[in-house]
Amino acid sequence: MSPPQPSQLAAGRSPGAAAKGPLTLRELDAISVDRLNGVGPQRRKALAEVGVESVFDLLTYYPRRYVDRTSQAPISEAAVGAEMTVVADVHAVSSRRLRGGRRLVSVEVTDATGALSAVFFNQAWRERQLTEGRTVALFGKVENYRGRKQMTNPVVDVLGDGSTSDRTGKIVAIYAQSEAAGIVTWDVANWVAEAQRRCSARGIADPLPDWLRSRFDVIDRPSALADIHGPSSAAEQAAARDRLVFDELLRVQLVLRSQRLAREANELGIAHEPAGALIEGFHRLLPYELTGAQRRAMADIDADVSTVRPMHRLLQGDVGSGKTLVALHALLIAVQNRHQGALMAPTEVLAEQHFIALRALLDGFEVPDEARLGGTRPLRLRLLSGSSSAAQRREVLVEIATGAADIVVGTHALLEESVKFGSLSVVVVDEQHRFGVSQRAQLREGGRDDRRIPHLLVMTATPIPRTAAMTVYGDLDVSVLDELPPGRKRVATQWVHGPLATESMWSEVRDEVESGRQAYVVCPLITESESLDARSAERMHAELVAGALAGLRVGLLHGRMPPADKERAMARFRAGKLDALVATTVIEVGIDIPNATVMVVLSADRFGIAQLHQLRGRVGRGSHASSCYLVSDDDPTPTAVQRLTALSESNDGFELAERDLELRGEGTLFDERQSGRSDLKLASLARDLAWVQAARDAAIDLIAADGDLDAHPALADEVDWFASRRDPDYLQRS
Repeated sequence: MSPPQPSQLAAGRSPGAAAKGPLTLRELDAISVDRLNGVGPQRRKALAEVGVESVFDLLTYYPRRYVDRTSQAPISEAAVGAEMTVVADVHAVSSRRLRGGRRLVSVEVTDATGALSAVFFNQAWRERQLTEGRTVALFGKVENYRGRKQMTNPVVDVLGDGSTSDRTGKIVAIYAQSEAAGIVTWDVANWVAEAQRRCSARGIADPLPDWLRSRFDVIDRPSALADIHGPSSAAEQAAARDRLVFDELLRVQLVLRSQRLAREANELGIAHEPAGALIEGFHRLLPYELTGAQRRAMADIDADVSTVRPMHRLLQGDVGSGKTLVALHALLIAVQNRHQGALMAPTEVLAEQHFIALRALLDGFEVPDEARLGGTRPLRLRLLSGSSSAAQRREVLVEIATGAADIVVGTHALLEESVKFGSLSVVVVDEQHRFGVSQRAQLREGGRDDRRIPHLLVMTATPIPRTAAMTVYGDLDVSVLDELPPGRKRVATQWVHGPLATESMWSEVRDEVESGRQAYVVCPLITESESLDARSAERMHAELVAGALAGLRVGLLHGRMPPADKERAMARFRAGKLDALVATTVIEVGIDIPNATVMVVLSADRFGIAQLHQLRGRVGRGSHASSCYLVSDDDPTPTAVQRLTALSESNDGFELAERDLELRGEGTLFDERQSGRSDLKLASLARDLAWVQAARDAAIDLIAADGDLDAHPALADEVDWFASRRDPDYLQRS
C-alpha cells in the first residue's frame, strides 16, 4: 500500500488511486503535523517539544483527564470539605511576596452562581497563566477562609479564553499543557479535531481480525481514536481506552514473540551435562542451606543448558537474595563440561567485589585435570578490568585464550578485540540494564570461533513488577529469587528532615561506629553543581571530618578517582580500617561488607525508589541490626514524599517496584536510554495486568511457529513500522 502524499492530505483532496484503503499508522506517522490547518512553523516547533511531530503523534497525544461538564456543579453547590472540580472564569488576579521570599498568587473565579478564591503558594507563574477572562477547571478541596470558599494549590486546567461555550454540557478532554512551549489544551483539541476531519475521507485502518476483536471484546480502532478524544460518556471513554491499551501492548508482545521465535530457530548453542561431581562437590562445600528460590532457579538453569537451544534467562532477585551463588552454579556447569564461564559487571568496584566473593566461595576448589599427577588442579578464577597492569593483562589474556582460565570476571574490558576465549559456553551479565545491548551481544556472540552461542544469564538486583517483566522481558525466561537467605535482617529505615532530626541522626551514627560497626554516607554528586542544590561527596567528606564525624576515620570514594585510589579506599573499608565511607552511588550494587550497618543517603529526595532500595541493601548483610537514614531537603516535592514514605514503610523490593511503577510511569520500554518517545502512551503496567496477559495470549495465537505474521499482513506491516520507529539495533539484538 502506498502512503498518502502529505500535500494531498494537507490540501484536503482525496488521495488518488495509488493510495486506496484506510490510513494505516505507518501512513499517519509519515504525515507531518504542520500539514494541518493552524500548525505553522512556530506551532510545529512547540509541538515537537512535547513529542508531537506527525499526525499519528497527535492522534495518540491522549487526554490526561476529563472534565465532565454534563453534570458540572456550580460554585454555589461546592461543599466545604469536599474535593471537587469547579469550572469558572477568571475574574481577578493578584500576587504578593511573603516572609522568606515566597510569593502568594490569589485568583478569584466566578460563574453564574457565585465566586471562589484559589491561592497558590510559591507558584509565581500562575499570575501569567491565569489571566482575566480565561475559563479554567480547578480541582481541589474546598475550604472556608474568612467566610469565603477557597482552594489552596488546586490542580488547574485552562479550558479556554472565555469563548468555550461550545464545550458547555460536554465531557471536555484535558491535554497535557506546556506553558513554555505555548501548548494549551484547547489548541490540542482543535488540532485533533482537524486531523480527524481530514482523515475521515479514507478512514483509519484496523489491522485486528474480527475474531480477535470479538474474543477480547474490544471496539474497532477508528471508534476508539474518536471516542478517546471526544467521549459522550464515561463508558464510551473506558471502551476506547481498553482498545488502545490493547493495541499498545499487543505491538510490544508481537515484537518480543517474533524475536524469541527467530532466535530459537536461528541460534545453536552447546548442550551441557548439568549434573556431575564438580557441581555436587560445590554444593557440599557451601557453608549454609540454599533457599527454595535458589534451588528452583538452579533447576531452571540446569534444564536450559542441557539443550542446544542457548539459554536466555533473567535472574531477578531483591538485594541480598543470593544471586551470586546461582550465577556461580551456572558458571561451574561450564567448567564441569570442559568449557569456560565469564561474568561481566558494569563497574570496576562491582567486578572486584564479585571476584572477591567468588574467590572466597571457591577457596581450595579442585577441578579434574588428567594431565596432573593427582588428576586434579585448583580452579582458575581470573579478573580482567581496565585497571589491570600490562603484565597482569598479558598473563590473563593468555590464560583466557588457551582455556587455562576457567572463570573470568571483568568489566567492559572483556569486550575488547584482544580478548579471545578458548571455549566460552556460559555468560553471566550482572546489572544488565547498565550495558548497551550491543555490548551484551558482543560478549555472547564473540566468545567462540565455531559460531555456537554461549548460554546467557542476565541478573538484576532491581525488582521488576510482574507486569513489567512480562512486557519488557517478554523474550526472556524469568527466574525470581523471592526469598532471603537465613540471617538477613530487615533494615530499619527513617526519613530524616529538619536540623534537629539530622543532628540526632549523626549522633546515632557516631554511637554505632563507636560500638565497632561501619557506616556509608552517600551523596548524589561528586562536585558542586550550580544547577543542582545537592551536597557533593567531596564537600560532605570535608564537612564530616571537621564536624559530625570528627575524630573518626572517614574515607572517600567516587567514580572520578583513579582506579587504584578507588580500590585502596574500598580495601581499607572492607578491612575495617575506615569507620565511615563517603561515596557517590558507585556503591549502589554488589558491595558486600557485613560489618557495615549504617546507610545515610543525603538529598535522598533526589533519588528514585529503586536506587534508594539498592543503596539500603548495602547494609543488613551481617548478623548486626542495621539502619538506613534518608535525609531530604527542607521542602521535598509531594512525589518525593511518597517515595520516602514508601521506603520507610517497606523493605520488600517487589512491593516497592510496584509502587515505583505507579509513581514514575513506564517510560520507553524498547529504548535502552529510557528516554524519548514512549512505547506506552496510554497503557499502565501498574493497572493493566489483565491486558498485558491478553496481549501475550493474542501474540501467541497470531504468530505462527516459525515466527512470522504472514497470515495477517496489515498487522505485520504495523509491527514492522513500530519496530523500525524504535532503536532497530536494540530490537534485533536484545
